[in-house]
Amino acid sequence: MLVAQITDIHLGFEPDSPGEFNRQRLDATLAALTALDPPPDLMLATGDLVDRGDVASYRRLREAFAELPFPVHYALGNHDVRHNFAEVFPEAPLTDGFLQYTIDDGPVRLVVIDTLEEGRHGGAFCDARAAWLRQTLDAAPDRPTLIVQHHPPVEVGIAWMNTDPAEPWVHRLADCLRGRDNVIGLVCGHIHRAIVTRWEDVVVATCPSTAPPVALELKPIDPAVADGRPLIVADPPAYALHWWNGRELISHYDTATDHQVLAHYDEGLQAMIGAMLEERPV
Repeated sequence: MLVAQITDIHLGFEPDSPGEFNRQRLDATLAALTALDPPPDLMLATGDLVDRGDVASYRRLREAFAELPFPVHYALGNHDVRHNFAEVFPEAPLTDGFLQYTIDDGPVRLVVIDTLEEGRHGGAFCDARAAWLRQTLDAAPDRPTLIVQHHPPVEVGIAWMNTDPAEPWVHRLADCLRGRDNVIGLVCGHIHRAIVTRWEDVVVATCPSTAPPVALELKPIDPAVADGRPLIVADPPAYALHWWNGRELISHYDTATDHQVLAHYDEGLQAMIGAMLEERPV
């Protein structure tokens, strides 16, 4: 099973621009994913789908995804607005007012949870959402399960984007996942960078963004002193590919740009590749 992930699209950052920079970056990413061989079985778009939560931007997002050859499933981030999203994507499975649902038709069960609290930059996960997640996980305790959400539940070291590990929503989510050996990982976005760590005995993989990434700056930040540090940089748009090999979930990250190829699989390297493959047991 091959799952593509894109995140933090922020479509509509330039609402009046027909050639919007973030739309160009999104289109380049979708072109790269569409050209993959083998193709993804599905794509996750894990929040901050648009920048201002407006209906017009969600319509442009739907237009951008219209011709994709694989299904798209959504999570919501702090820039999203639920009722505007639902107006444009009425098929989205809102449960008790939250975008939380399962994707059950593959070898890995995907459980999408809603960490949006409108008006708040950081994450949220209330008692109602926690009750739904416990019930959902209890329904299939032996199936390999991947948790999908926008906000990472971990402190990543980039001070202005950090999640405080003492936040109640983090503890509430941890209580839902603790002791569940079938949870093979948690994928998220929000930080605009590729980050991998272990939290509560679960591997957390943060996808890089299609919108411009956050600068890698690990110094503490003082809100009283504007020190001129870089915040956003113009590196290429990027995506993740999560491959379930039947035993483990393997996460790859790549940029949606042309790569300079230094070696091809041609007759000159055929013998070397053959010898490498022969080392594997039959």
